[in-house]
Amino acid sequence: MRTRVRGWRWRRNPLRRRSDVMEAWTVLVAAVLLFIVTPLAGVAAGLYAHDQARSRAVTLRTERHQVRASVAGDESARPHPVRGDRAHPYQAKVRWTEPGTGTRTAVARVPAGSRAGDVVTVWFDARGRAVAPPPNDVAVWQHTVTVGLCAAGGSVAVILLGYAVQRRAALRHRMEEWEREWALTGPRWTRPRT
Repeated sequence: MRTRVRGWRWRRNPLRRRSDVMEAWTVLVAAVLLFIVTPLAGVAAGLYAHDQARSRAVTLRTERHQVRASVAGDESARPHPVRGDRAHPYQAKVRWTEPGTGTRTAVARVPAGSRAGDVVTVWFDARGRAVAPPPNDVAVWQHTVTVGLCAAGGSVAVILLGYAVQRRAALRHRMEEWEREWALTGPRWTRPRT
């Protein structure tokens, strides 16, 4: 049976090499980085992304206004060329009445399944162009979590890559040490005995 001696790299013994000590310290540093620094990096990136996304959403809410309009015409839903707005994947001609200016029409993004006569909420920018609705709180939090997880995952990848590179260098150094020591010891073992 094989017995394991825990912590042998930390104890003084004649078989312990300098590379063993360096490897033990590297494992300790990598563990600290993985369990302390990685979550902190994810949280910091997430908080920064949350502040940025929330301020962007507030800016977009002030720049855009929503209008309750009815879908006009027979051709109510054709695919919209812009990707990314799953809630409003189609565009159609809409009509609404504004106080002081009368009835207006425009082509705007509408929800899937909208038919002529349906009342929909559409968003316009300051120039009167139909735009996507500004991000809500759920979208802001989704962005926050995504950025935080990506930052934490990237940190883990960098730490593990650095650990793998160090391990490979330590293994190469250990093999060189063994070669040097065998060059000194080998002739005594391989010399023919008479």
